[in-house]
Formats: sequence, structure tokens, C-alpha cells
Amino acid sequence: MYGALDIGGTKIAGGIVDADGHLVARSQCATPAHGTAEDMMAAIGEVLDDLAVHPEWASLSRLGIASAGPVDTAAGTVSPVNIPAWHTFPLVDRVRAHPRAPRGVEPVVVGDAVAMAAGEHWTGAAGGVDNALGVVVSTGIGGGLILNGTLHAGPSGNAGHIGHVSVDHTAGPECRCGARGCVEQFASGTAIAAHAVGSGWVPPTGVAPTAAAVAHAARAGDPRAVAAYDRAGRALAAAIAATAALVELDLVVIGGGVAQAGGTLFEPLRRHLADYASLDFTRDLPVVPAELGTDAGLIGAAAVAGLKHSGRGAPRPSAVHP
Repeated sequence: MYGALDIGGTKIAGGIVDADGHLVARSQCATPAHGTAEDMMAAIGEVLDDLAVHPEWASLSRLGIASAGPVDTAAGTVSPVNIPAWHTFPLVDRVRAHPRAPRGVEPVVVGDAVAMAAGEHWTGAAGGVDNALGVVVSTGIGGGLILNGTLHAGPSGNAGHIGHVSVDHTAGPECRCGARGCVEQFASGTAIAAHAVGSGWVPPTGVAPTAAAVAHAARAGDPRAVAAYDRAGRALAAAIAATAALVELDLVVIGGGVAQAGGTLFEPLRRHLADYASLDFTRDLPVVPAELGTDAGLIGAAAVAGLKHSGRGAPRPSAVHP
């Protein structure tokens, strides 16, 4: 059995994953993203306490943590740009010290989208694919790479972080990472909602101005909502095409909360990708939704924890365990 945490700007999820990559227990709470560092740890503690009541918790052999990034796998620290209170925060040490953390199990932290890529390659849409890019489109945007059948996390655990690839160096909005024109400033859920509101879209009374609400308006034909998703799709397409040109890809898997918009996001993304990916070896690149949905990060965190200890590449769907 493997334990897993998936920490993002919107939710903190935890799970217990069996050797076949199936979730056997799950817990979740909202992320106090603008609270203190201790507020964040209290929320994580609630999830760990909830999971610890399950009988399988006592038999955990690994504990993986997928976190919004950047992360530092070697140091066990995280500095998510969408969680201001955490900067070089010693997350691994703090999780290890929690009273209900499994004894003798060393937690492993990795970027959330790297974990998503590992999960989708283990039991999801990228199963059996040698070269794939996984992209999480949520409060922020992250990415992870499978290259030559192996998870490529990089020395720090951040490789493939497509959300901070700049697609507009001059006039693009300034990103919280310090650069300008990053994909995240065009295509994250926060950016989609902000652009729609800035263009004059107003959500229905009592409805929060979220990317999901914008998607609903876009499906109803609101041109400002449609334009916000078109802008997001264009930015994602530009970054995906650039990544394909650098490393050659067989498949792109898109997950995260914003990806639940379905065709509202995928249609403009695929349309713009056809324009950007014009070289023979990048053309007609398949872009598909994550099969594991919003649980991809949890399953991937479990996979990465197993891989860290085994020294092996990303697991195949036929593998008995990572």
C-alpha cells in the first residue's frame, strides 16, 4: 500500500493506493492558500488524520507528496507560487513529524504535474506511450514528462513545468514567478476567470466568477467567455508545440480542474495547436483528457514514491507495483 498527498492551490487531497494503482481510500479539504504556513499544515494534518483511521494505513510502505511547485525533491522543500506562505517550506520534514504519519516511511515530494504524468502513465491515458507530456490546468499550470518510457522529473522534481514557459515576452502579463507572459497567466483557471470579468462578463447572481462558471457561459454562447477560453487554448497550444519541438512527443494528456470544461477548452487548444505545431515531427499530436481525472496526482504521487525507492523508471500499466 502507498500513501499519497496532492497539494494544490484549490484543494488538498490524500489517498491510499494499492499496488495496482487503485485508490482504496480518499480524503480532501479546501486549501487555505492565503493563510499562514501553519494553516496549511493544519489542513494537511486533517487529511492525514482522516486517512489514518483506515486499516490499510498501518501497512503503508511508501508516502508520496505531489505539490504545486516549484519543489525541491532533494531538500524536501516546496515554494508554490500560488501559496504565498510557503517559500522553501520543509514539507517533507513536517509531514514526517505528524503524529499520524506512518512510522519508518520516508515521504517523497515531487511537482504535482510530474506526479500527474506518472499516474497517467501507470494506469491512465498515457499507458504504453514512450514520450508524453502531462499538463495540469487548474489554479496554476504545471507539466510533467515521460521520455523514452521513463518519468523525467529532473534533479529538483520540476522538469516539464510548462506553466512557466513564456508565450508573450513583451506585452504579456507579469507572472507571480517574476517572468512575463507565462502560460499560467493566460490559461490557468484564475486567469480565465479574470480575463472574462475584465472583458465585461458578469456571472449570474450568487455564482462566483470561476473558470467553471466561465465555461458554462461559453457553452451558452457568451462571446466574452468563449474568448477567454480561446485565449487559454492558444497559450497552451504555443507551449505544447514548443515542447514537442524540443523533445518529440507521442501524446499530450491534459488534466486538472479546468480540463473538466471538456470541449470548451480542448476545441480551441487543438485548433491552435494545428497552427503552432507545423513541423512534420510535431504535426497531428494527439491531445487527450486525463483518464484519472482529478485523482491523477494522488495515484502519481504514490507511483513516484515507489520509483524513488526502487530506482526504476515510470511504471507501465502492466506493472504489479512501481
